[in-house]
Amino acid sequence: MSKKIFVKILTDPDVDLRKCVVGLACAAQAINDGHRLDIFFASNGVKLLQTQYLESINGILNLPEGMSTKLMTTVIEGAENIYCSTGSQEANGIRPDNAEGILLDGWKEWMTWSGPPGVIELSINSDTQLVY
Repeated sequence: MSKKIFVKILTDPDVDLRKCVVGLACAAQAINDGHRLDIFFASNGVKLLQTQYLESINGILNLPEGMSTKLMTTVIEGAENIYCSTGSQEANGIRPDNAEGILLDGWKEWMTWSGPPGVIELSINSDTQLVY
């Protein structure tokens, strides 16, 4: 039976990168298992949406080559909604007007900038919530 899963990643990857990767892996697994996924990147978890940062993860954690990118690609292609915190991105120096070339390719098509209203909306509409 398919469930609506909401994953929220807010851990700073500079503090606990493995926890962030586990969050991405669980989100990808939910999609692969046929569940409907919404995901919200908040606080410093928004760093995972930066191309250069995401590509550096495999070497830092000694993961198989391309693993972090593969997990994120699964999420991008399979999630129903992908939100990021506008305020958290701005705290990291990224805004919609300067995000090109910093955030993952195609972000304008698949990502919604939001804040607490988005978190509440996705929470209310979910069957299960996972927070990393």
